[in-house]
Formats: sequence, C-alpha cells, structure tokens
Amino acid sequence: MGSGAPETNRLTNKEEAVHKHSDVLSKLHLDESKFDVQFKLWALRIPCQHCTLATRILNGYLLDKPRVKPITEDPTCAKNRYLILSDKVQNQDLSDIPKQKVDELKGLCEIEVVPYSLTLGYSYWSAEHVLKQILPTGVEVPSSFETIVNDKNYPRIKTIVNKVGTITNEFRVPEFEVLAGEHNMITEVKQYGATFKLDYSLVYWNSRLEHEHKRLVSMFHAGETICDMFAGIGPFAIPAAQKGCIVYANDLNPDSIHYLRINAKINKVDDCIYAYNMDARKFISQLMEVPNTEATLEHSPEVPILDASHTCKIQDNAESNSENELLTVATKDLGDSDNSGLEDVQGSTRHAATSVTAGKRSSSSYDEGNGRAHETGILEGGRRKGGTNKRMRGSKISKTKTWEHFDHVIMNLPASAIEFLDAFRGLIQRKYWKGCLPWIHCYCFIRATETEESIKAVAESALNAPIQDARFHRVRDVAPNKTMFCLSFRLPEACVVEDSQ
Repeated sequence: MGSGAPETNRLTNKEEAVHKHSDVLSKLHLDESKFDVQFKLWALRIPCQHCTLATRILNGYLLDKPRVKPITEDPTCAKNRYLILSDKVQNQDLSDIPKQKVDELKGLCEIEVVPYSLTLGYSYWSAEHVLKQILPTGVEVPSSFETIVNDKNYPRIKTIVNKVGTITNEFRVPEFEVLAGEHNMITEVKQYGATFKLDYSLVYWNSRLEHEHKRLVSMFHAGETICDMFAGIGPFAIPAAQKGCIVYANDLNPDSIHYLRINAKINKVDDCIYAYNMDARKFISQLMEVPNTEATLEHSPEVPILDASHTCKIQDNAESNSENELLTVATKDLGDSDNSGLEDVQGSTRHAATSVTAGKRSSSSYDEGNGRAHETGILEGGRRKGGTNKRMRGSKISKTKTWEHFDHVIMNLPASAIEFLDAFRGLIQRKYWKGCLPWIHCYCFIRATETEESIKAVAESALNAPIQDARFHRVRDVAPNKTMFCLSFRLPEACVVEDSQ
C-alpha cells in the first residue's frame, strides 16, 4: 500500500476551509498591482570605489530585505552608486545613525543624501504572503505541502491537487481533484539519494514518511535479506537494495508493483529486488515453503531464486519513450499444488492453474560458462552482461533460500498490518532455519484510548506467542488522537515449528 496507509479519511478543518474556496482560488485572476508595496527611503550617493568600505561603516543601517540589494546604480551618473538606507533611518540629516559612523563616512568621501522610492511587487512576495492577502479571515495559510498559488511555483510545480472524499477502493489510494495546472498525476520524487516515479491517481505515497524510511533502512546491513510485505512503489525496498540487501517486495496493488519495477530500474537495483503481486499472507507463506526434495535443489544448477520458465511483456502507453520499452518480467505459477512456489522457481516444470506475476525485471544476458543467451536476463553462472555493480549479485543471489533465513520483515500498512501477524504462526521450520529469527517491523496506529501495552497484546494474540523486548518507535501524529508507531521485535521462538512437529 505505498509507503503506508493514509493517515486519515476525513478532511481537517483547515483542509475543509481551503477546499471550500479552492474553486475561487483556482479560477481567480489576480490583479498583481494590488500587491505593490511602496517604501519611502533615503539613499546615499557616493563614488563607486568607496562602496565596499561604506557598506562596512553602515553595517546595520542599510536596507535589509531578502533578494533586494542595498547598492544600486545612480540613474544620473555611472561613476556613482546609491546606498539604500534602512527604513529605520527616518531623517535626511542622518541623525538616526551614530555620529561616529557618519563622521567616518564623511571622512571617506563626499556624500549626498537623496530620497529613494522602492516598490516591491507581486513577483517579490512569497506564496504565503499572497495567500494571507486573498484568503478569507480565519482561514489558516496552507503549509508548503499544500501551497496552491500556481504561478508562484511553476514550472517546479505543474499540477495542484486537493484530496477529497473518503477512501473506499481496495488499495486505499486517495482520490484527488485537480485545482490548477496539468491533468497529469505522474511525477517523480527524491528521497535520500533515491528517485521514485509514481502516479498519484493509482498508488499511495506520503513524503512525510521520508525520515522513517531512512531510519528503518539504517538498521539493515549489506548482504541481508529483507521481506517487504506491503512494499508499495518501494520507499523501503529501493534504499535497502541500494545498501546491498536482497529484497523480496510484495504489494496487492498491481500498479504499485508496476512502479516498483520502474523505480528499481531507475535506481539501478533491479538485480537485487524481486517483486510479487499477491496477498501478503500468500507472499510470506510462499517464501517460506520448503521444496519436497531439498537434495535435488542442492545439486541443481545455481539459478537466481526467481528465475522462471516463461516471460511476459508489459507496456504502459502513458510512459515516455524510454519507459515504453518492453519490460520483460519473470512469471510464476502460484497454484494450490503442494509443491508450488519456491520449488517451481528452482526449476520445476510443473504449472498450476493460476498464474501470478513475480516481478524480476529482465533483459538479455550471457552465460559465461557456455556462451548461451537467456531471455530471462539472469545468468546461471551468476552474472549479467556488462554488470559492474558492486552490490551482491548473481552468484550470491542464486544461493538465497528464504526458508532457511531472512533478516527483516517490513509490514508498513498501519491501518491493518498487525492483523497479518497470524501469518507467522508455524511459518518457520526449525529443521531448515539457520541463524537468528528475523526482526519484524510492524507499523500501527495507536489512538488516545489505546496504549503500547494494549497494542502489544493484540500482536501477541495474532502470533499466539509472547513478544520479548518489544520496541515502539513514534513515527508521526496523523490526527489529534491518532499516532503512527513502528512496533519492532524479534519473531518469538514459539512461532517456529520444531522437528518433532
């Protein structure tokens, strides 16, 4: 669900007020002359060569306004300049300036005090200042995320939208109305060195979670395996892969997975991210399914874990030419067969009735061992043609067995992620597992009537196991009585199936 569930389904009072007047503001033709402000000031006419020293002497008594220089040309003589004095200098005799400074200035050169008129017009004033002038009394000026004066931000901002109504669709994507600008919801955002392309009308994104993305990813280490159950367009998956992790990313929204693949390619980590489009419980269950004949797998050729038996092509006519290229992705059959999922991925030729996309982006590749080219774009020998990326690649990826170990699970769907914890009951088999149990990072909302202990109790009930050393991190307030938290804990031993079972 993108980078987290939307924080609230109702408009705040401020949003309601701004929305009430949005039609007026979007259609309003402003008379820019109404924003002109005139200042009657004094200026000193002095020779050009003395300007630098004179400004030092008059420090604190010159015009001090953003983006307005206190030195300007003398319209009557090219050899002179005007030093514009501060508005606190009211008298032509300069009595508002300490006598010592005035004497020092007169000793430097001959000076002449002249009247100076300064006009600051519409182009000078910030969007916040303009809004204060035109919004009705009592309406709070929108924040920088909500600025709605189009011409003050173009071309950096090309489309202005307003979130409307309640969220009713399956993927919890907010509905927007276009207030001004282009009717195009496709954009790019940048976070901590990563670029994310998205369509706001199809996927969820919240830039306010940028710091949280960085915080959680900072806990990961190169070479670790990450499972992202509600990956969205990749706000956790992309930076984790950039750090050198292998990421298995899932989202129920096919548009989110489409943009996840695009973002993986944009950020050059498509060799480290494997994308699924399915229910989160089915996703984590499939990753943990152990093949019937592990011995066969151990002696089979090493191929990446999501190499597949056939490919399909995806084309998005709304993308630019570079994005309209045919994107070849591996597909997997995820039917109800007992040995579906990872056994099929490792080379089984059996196909079940239902086919679900498993999104490893591919291109042509080359097998160094025998010179064979493969359409899947992944080498059996473990490298891709022309690859120079120093992250974990081919040969290491091919040895990944998620039923033996993964390090972190991200569950970023705060409205309901805690309900998915039951998927971990008996998920791990002791016989095959290696190393420590994984960390679970489950996002949730805590309301005024709830406590950390009550949320922990809900999580323990879902797991049917006690949680040791639960760690709550406060992410952000989403409403007056509603706060987003991240509950982190190591999966309890009670969730592991012992050999005797």
